[in-house]
Amino acid sequence: MVTSEDDKLPRILVVDDSRMVRATIVKLIRGRFEVREEPDGEAGWETLLVDPGIDLVLTDIGMPRLDGYGLLERIRASKVARVRELPVVIISGDEDESARERALTLGANGFVTKGAGSVELLATLTSLVRLSKAQLELERSRAALARQSPVDPETGLASEGYLQHRASQVEAESLRRQTDIAALVIELDQFDELVDRYGAHVVQLIVRKLSKMLTGRIRAEDTLSQHSASQFALLSPGIDRVSSCAFALRLRSSVEKLVMGYREERIRITLSIGVANAVVDGRSAVSELLGLALERTAAARAAGGNRVVADAGEVDADSIERALGRLVSIDGALRQVRAGARDEVERQLPEIIAALMPLLELIESKTHCGLPLRHLDALKNRSAADGDDDDGESTRTSI
Repeated sequence: MVTSEDDKLPRILVVDDSRMVRATIVKLIRGRFEVREEPDGEAGWETLLVDPGIDLVLTDIGMPRLDGYGLLERIRASKVARVRELPVVIISGDEDESARERALTLGANGFVTKGAGSVELLATLTSLVRLSKAQLELERSRAALARQSPVDPETGLASEGYLQHRASQVEAESLRRQTDIAALVIELDQFDELVDRYGAHVVQLIVRKLSKMLTGRIRAEDTLSQHSASQFALLSPGIDRVSSCAFALRLRSSVEKLVMGYREERIRITLSIGVANAVVDGRSAVSELLGLALERTAAARAAGGNRVVADAGEVDADSIERALGRLVSIDGALRQVRAGARDEVERQLPEIIAALMPLLELIESKTHCGLPLRHLDALKNRSAADGDDDDGESTRTSI
C-alpha cells in the first residue's frame, strides 16, 4: 500500500528530560501524531538538523545541557529556513505569567501547562500544524507565481523567469545590431559574517537598501534580479566593457562610503563585482555571459572582496581613465573640422580610424568600392603600438 504525503501523520519532536512526562505526552497524542523523543535541548537541536520530517517542536523549559528557552532561541536564529520557521510549543509545569511572556517573546507559537488535559494539548498542536502547512503551501504558490511573473513579489525586482526571457530578447537584439551586452553579478561581501553578528533581519534590511541603490542607478532597458540572498544579477544591453567596468567601480565606491547605523554600531559594507561582456568574451549565449560574471565575482571574493574583476583581472580607476582617454568622439571630430581646427583632428586620425574601422569594413563588404582598409588598419595598429610604448612603465591592471 502506497501512502501519500497527505496521509502521513504529522511528526512532533517532544523534548523533555523526564521519561515519564514524554510517555504521558505520547499517550495523549498517539494516533493523531507521530512522535520523536529527546531528553534535552541539545539532543533536540541535533535532531532538528538531521530530521527534515519534523513538523512541530514541543519542549519543556528546565532541562540539562540546553533548556527550552535556549533551544527556542537557536531555532529562531537558524540559517536553515526549514528549522527557523518550525512551530514551537512550550510545555511547562510553571504557570508563572513571566515564563509564558518570555517564551512568546522569544518566538514560541504556544504555551501549554503540564496540567492541561488532552483536549487543550491536541487543539493547540493540531491548529499549529495546520497553520504551518497552510503557510508552506502559500510559500509554494508564491514561488510558482514568481517564476511566471515578470516581478518577484519578495524583492520587487525582475523574477528569475523574466531575466531568462529578457536575456533571449537582448541576445537577439545584440546579434541583429552587433552591439555589446554587459552582465554584472554584484555580491554583498561577508554575508554570513554579517548574519552571525547582526541577525538575518538586519542583513535583509541591508540587502533591501542595496537593492534600492542599484535600482536608482540603472537604465530603463537594464534588467536587475536578485540572484541569491547575497547576490544581484544585472543585464545591460548596448554597454561596452569600459562603460560597464566604470559603472561597477562607481557602484563599489558608493557602497564603500555608505555607513548604516544599527543600535550603537556603524555598519559598513563592501561589494565584489564580476563583469563580463559579450563582445570581449566571445560568448554566444547570455546565460554563459552571466555564468562568467558569476565566476569573476567569486574571484573577487577570493581575492579579499571589495573588488571589480573583468576579463583581464582586477579593474581599477586608473585603468578606466586610461581607456576612456583613448576613446574618440566622432561627432566631436566633425565639429572641429567644421570649425577649422583641422590640425587638432589630424593628431587624432589614428584613433579616429580605429573607431571607424568596423563601419568602414561594413561599407567595403557591401559596396566593394576599394577602400584602403589594409593601409588604414596599419595606421590604427601603429597608433596602438605607440600607446603601448608610452605606457611601458605602468603597472596598472588593464581592463
